Amino acid sequence: MTSMTNTSHPHPRTPASPRSRAPSMAAQLAALAGRLTERDRRILRLVGEHRVFTTHQLTDLFFNTHDRAEHRLRQLTQAHVLARFRPHTRHGEGSAPYHYVLGPAGAAVLAAEQDTHVRELGYRPDTALDIAHSQRLAHTVGVNGFFTTLAAHARRQPPGSAALVAWWSQRRCHARWGQLVRPDGYGRWREDGREVDFFLEYDLASEPLARLAAKLGGYQDLAIGSKLATPVLFWLPSSGREATVRTALAAHPRWDRVRFVVATASPTLALGPAERAWLPLGQTWPRRRLVELADMER
Repeated sequence: MTSMTNTSHPHPRTPASPRSRAPSMAAQLAALAGRLTERDRRILRLVGEHRVFTTHQLTDLFFNTHDRAEHRLRQLTQAHVLARFRPHTRHGEGSAPYHYVLGPAGAAVLAAEQDTHVRELGYRPDTALDIAHSQRLAHTVGVNGFFTTLAAHARRQPPGSAALVAWWSQRRCHARWGQLVRPDGYGRWREDGREVDFFLEYDLASEPLARLAAKLGGYQDLAIGSKLATPVLFWLPSSGREATVRTALAAHPRWDRVRFVVATASPTLALGPAERAWLPLGQTWPRRRLVELADMER
């Protein structure tokens, strides 16, 4: 049998030519400078802050059609501005949409914008896709979906009539209020000339009822300390879960003393969070639009 190994005339390894080497990050940044649009940069900032979004969520926020979103997001992924994955679906039925996280080039762009280093952003390319395997993935995507639905609602309204004015991530909320409360998000919604601030508690029916109800104590302490009666919203996965959570919240010993509105809603009503989906605790009817919670007092 003839050997395929030639030992009589060894060839030294030829150094890779400059063209075959992967471009340096500086070269990538230089190339991206003329290719990234302001919309691309807004996408980067949002993904950097809130970690992971689906194609549908980014379409709602930034694009007019799903096809345009897919095309541009694919380009950003190919340029390593974003990275993407498809999680396994329950029972293996159908295919999940692509989920997007920050890519190494995108992290470098954000660091350059903030005049800092990538490591200061807390970004590590070797762990950026860990969220794909996290038990918190569905919760994080759900929280982001709540806020993107609000922003999409505003986009469909006449210019200037509605806006998601503020949206803080769970991480930012924890840094600000973590000693008292750990909301899943904070937002400020403006509609028809009125504004309402709110904390979001996004529930997937995995948290014990007693633990959910105990959160009222922390929010009460925050309301007293800040002198701000910020509404607390519980977004619940089903009408049955909403009913049991309402009972648990009303039974909490501090409920009668809280200084802020507590309201619940469920997507089973087929209403978005800006719409007449919210039922304040202590009331049985009517449900209210989000902005109407600003007019209520405890």
